[in-house]
Amino acid sequence: MAIEVITREDLNEFRTLLLSDLNAMFNSKPQQQKQWLKSTEVRKLLNISPGTLQNLRINGVLSYTKVGGIIFYAYADLQKVLETNKVEATPNLFNPKWLVR
Repeated sequence: MAIEVITREDLNEFRTLLLSDLNAMFNSKPQQQKQWLKSTEVRKLLNISPGTLQNLRINGVLSYTKVGGIIFYAYADLQKVLETNKVEATPNLFNPKWLVR
């Protein structure tokens, strides 16, 4: 049975390799978003009920594609709807107007 001696240089090299591997893992691109989502995925993503999703379809707010009884939504369309309905925040709490009498 051979005994192997580990030196400080070996530990430093191991640390450097470990840190570079961890850094590569954390800086890697996240999993790419699916292009088409089913109704259940959209409802989970937006935290809405089936009726609300149906209203969005009926009112023409959210476009969809129906294939064989399954409704699909384009992820890009969801982003577009969210962006067009975005309401910009107006900070009123720290607005100096309310301090002036």
